[in-house]
Amino acid sequence: MSTTNDEKIDVGKTETLVYSVEVQKAIDEILPSDDPLDKPDFDTIDYINNLFPTEQSLTNIDDVINSLECKVDSIDNDIRSVIRGQIEVNKDGKAELEEAQRYIKHLFSQIREIKQKAEHSEEVVKEITLDIKQLDYAKKNLTTSITTLNNLHMLVSGIESLRGLTTKRKYGEIVMPLQGVTDVMEHFKNYTDIPHIAQLSTEVKQLQKSLATQIMADFREAFSGPNAKNFVPNRQMTEACLVVSILEPKVKDELLEWFIDLQLSEYTHLFDSAEDVAWLDKLNQRYAWFKRQLLQCEEKFRAMFPPQWELSERIAVEFCKITKNELSKLMVKRKNEIDVKLLLFAIQKTVAFENLMAKTFNGNTIVQKNEKSLNNITKQPIISTETEEIFQPFSEDLHMSDVSENMPSSMQKSEPKLNSSPFYGLISDCFQPFLYIYIDSVDKNLSELIERFVSDNKITLAKENIDDQTATVLPNCADLFLFYKKSLVQCTELSNHNPMLSLAAVFQKYLKEYATKVLEVNLPKISHPATSLTTNVSNMTKDLIKDLQLLPSGMTEASVKNINCTPQELAKICCILTTADYCMETTQQLEEKLKEKIDPSLVGKISMTNENDLFQNIIFMSINLLVQHLEADLEPPLNNMIKVPWQNITSVGDQSEYVTIMTTHLKAVIPIVRTYLSTSRKYFTKFCITFANSFIPKFIQHLYKCKPLSNIGAEQLLLDTHSLKTILLDLPSMNLDDNRKAPASYTKVVVKGMTKAEMILKLVMAPTIKHYTSFVDQYLKLLPESDMTEFQKILEMKGLKAAERNELLNIFRPRNPTGSFVTSTAALSSLKQYTSLIKKNLISNSSNN
Repeated sequence: MSTTNDEKIDVGKTETLVYSVEVQKAIDEILPSDDPLDKPDFDTIDYINNLFPTEQSLTNIDDVINSLECKVDSIDNDIRSVIRGQIEVNKDGKAELEEAQRYIKHLFSQIREIKQKAEHSEEVVKEITLDIKQLDYAKKNLTTSITTLNNLHMLVSGIESLRGLTTKRKYGEIVMPLQGVTDVMEHFKNYTDIPHIAQLSTEVKQLQKSLATQIMADFREAFSGPNAKNFVPNRQMTEACLVVSILEPKVKDELLEWFIDLQLSEYTHLFDSAEDVAWLDKLNQRYAWFKRQLLQCEEKFRAMFPPQWELSERIAVEFCKITKNELSKLMVKRKNEIDVKLLLFAIQKTVAFENLMAKTFNGNTIVQKNEKSLNNITKQPIISTETEEIFQPFSEDLHMSDVSENMPSSMQKSEPKLNSSPFYGLISDCFQPFLYIYIDSVDKNLSELIERFVSDNKITLAKENIDDQTATVLPNCADLFLFYKKSLVQCTELSNHNPMLSLAAVFQKYLKEYATKVLEVNLPKISHPATSLTTNVSNMTKDLIKDLQLLPSGMTEASVKNINCTPQELAKICCILTTADYCMETTQQLEEKLKEKIDPSLVGKISMTNENDLFQNIIFMSINLLVQHLEADLEPPLNNMIKVPWQNITSVGDQSEYVTIMTTHLKAVIPIVRTYLSTSRKYFTKFCITFANSFIPKFIQHLYKCKPLSNIGAEQLLLDTHSLKTILLDLPSMNLDDNRKAPASYTKVVVKGMTKAEMILKLVMAPTIKHYTSFVDQYLKLLPESDMTEFQKILEMKGLKAAERNELLNIFRPRNPTGSFVTSTAALSSLKQYTSLIKKNLISNSSNN
């Protein structure tokens, strides 16, 4: 049924009830319906139009109206029934609520009644237990009173008994009552405000003081009196020590201090600083005397002193302290007489003695005496407990005897510690201020070692085994790091603090000297091939050319002799490269080991980045030298390529003679370099990439000089370029039995560079007459990164006239506005690299001088 817009608007004015999304969703879940009237987006007009789509359908309008009226009546009936049911439900709910309120009131009255009964029960219990609590309090007070009276009686009787026993020196009978009186006084500690108790406390203190004075006098009489030499430990003195154990701790400390001083008095006289036996070279006599004295003391007084006093350990600790102070004063006075041999001898003997003391005693007296200071100060041991290998590369294939001639005989490793003990460093700490002597000795030995390496290195390189074709690490490199290893082991045993930091600085100094004086200085020097090409040729290359009969008519044997890349020089460069690589890796291990051994507070001061960079630079210099040698060898065939009259070429044949010569030389040289660098494959790959990055641009520059070109000549050059591209792609695996693929990084460089050369030649062959714009379009498509200079060179290769070139340039110039900027940027980058290289050479020359 069609309606007008006005009718639709009138109908649409009916207000509709719209629910929220959540409410509508809930209604759909509870009352799902397919009736369009129940839809939230119900549209009246659409509904009517669906019922009466045409005018003929209006004939059924009465039936539709009757159906709708019936539906309305049905809905009205449903609504009435729901309303009536809701009324009944409200009535039932109200009745149930009133019933629940009645039950709550009844429950509340029952709870109140139970609470009242509980309170009554509690009062009854309190009345029953009141008398019991009173009796309990009375019992406690009575017990305390009886105990106090009993303790008071014990205290009074004990004091009286102790007075008599003290006078008679019956120390064995004093022990028990004295212990009892001491314990009872602890009970009366809170009652000292009572006059009688205060008086008794004073009497006990006086009695303890009297006992301490009397026992000290007995000891002095026994050990330092007229009959001291004939004194034999007896039971009375043993019992006196038990009494001292009960008295205040300071009494025992004073007695032991006096006794220990007495036992060591002979030591201070025998080894006075004025005596010859006091010097470091007689240090063994000090420790031998103490061992004898300690054994005698153990045998004579072991039974007299209680074991918990740890008399022997206290004597040993005091001996160590005296020895440390005396040696410190003596070394300050006679420091000019100390050499590294004497210093290491003294440290070795002292460490051995400390090890013996650590195994014999547990160090409890040191910990007890210095407990407070040890909690705040971390002691730096002079001897390390670790004995593992310093450098992983040396742990299996190198031994201490391999370079014994490089080390002084005094630098021997001391006995390692087995556990941690306070005795470690108790004496040997006095040597810390003088360890600079050891560092100076290491510096001197390394200086002599480097000088010997410098003098022997030329002989070593001259005797390099060329037939073996294996570029091994220089033997003196292993000697240097083995010396480093032994020095680090030795210093770890001496100190892990500032001396080790100084040793690290010495290591860095001679790593630089080894890099400059031994490695860098022996790198062969090569001049520019255009000005100084030698007339010597490697026999291997020469023989290979003869055997293959590849010597072309256009290149005489004399021109081939300009190739200069002997196996001896290749071996020398590769040997230095592998040595620098080994040095770089081992220097990293050395840095890690130094950081592991040194005190944690100094770890941040250890860094060998500069030394690693130095060895890395030598590696790069070696690779560049190999590339320069190879490029110098390929320069003559490249020059011959320019001399060919390409405009007169009439037919395309096989690859040209200069490509054959380059191929022959590459097949002769590349396998040698690969064999020499068999232990450093990553650097062989780097060599190939560097060569490709250098040679391909040079080849392209020589292509530009081949002008003018005929189409046939360009086709021949394109064939040669493709042949050379194939050879370069096979360069890393040249002459190998297995067809291993070249590294992807190398292949990418070759493909990109040689593809550019091929595109240049294709552009030379492209027609330009009446196709200037299309030629420029093709040029920009094939060489999108090109510039104006290269465009001019290609036009010159085509042999175009000046007018044609100018017209093409006028078309090209507005379409390549960034060409000049690219050229300037490339020139600036090259200039920066050249400047950096000059600076490195100047720094290297100044360091060598």
